[in-house]
Amino acid sequence: VTNGGKTTLAEKLKKMLPKCDVISQDDFFKPESEVETDERGFKLYDVLDALYMDELVKSIRNWMKSPTTSGVLTEPQSPCDNLKNTEDVYILIVEGFLLYNYEPLNELWHRRYFLTLPYEECKRRRSTRVYQPADKPGYFDGHVWPMYLKYKKELEENPSNIVYLDGTKSQEELLASVYSDIIQEVKKLME
Repeated sequence: VTNGGKTTLAEKLKKMLPKCDVISQDDFFKPESEVETDERGFKLYDVLDALYMDELVKSIRNWMKSPTTSGVLTEPQSPCDNLKNTEDVYILIVEGFLLYNYEPLNELWHRRYFLTLPYEECKRRRSTRVYQPADKPGYFDGHVWPMYLKYKKELEENPSNIVYLDGTKSQEELLASVYSDIIQEVKKLME
């Protein structure tokens, strides 16, 4: 969901997890001139065609081939006692809003998290952000929210081990929950 806390959560996890990188889907938007405009004059950013998804997949696969030379590897900023002896474990967090609706990515995920927000809270948060280009009047109700509902429904119709997270919870609660889950996943992979 837009303004659900995806980037904030990903960046906080990156600081807590050793050998962790983040790739953001937002870095793969096409230039404004290449994004379709509908009959109402809305730029259709909340659709897969607004993104260079093939380049996103390529970036993820390149990282998977060589995480130590990916160019985005960072050292953790805080010690992680729960992950001792994991020198060979690299973690990639891919954050974005249309990741699970793109078939070529579906074979790559170990874990999937999906932040949700109720309409009013989502609209309130969206209204506090400044976008380039700026949202036109009616854009949220006419494009952003309907696309969120459409893609969320697609996911719910094709269950695929997605962990749904309540975006109204505090950042600390969300971080603790996802961090704990990742630690458990890493331990399973190391067995």
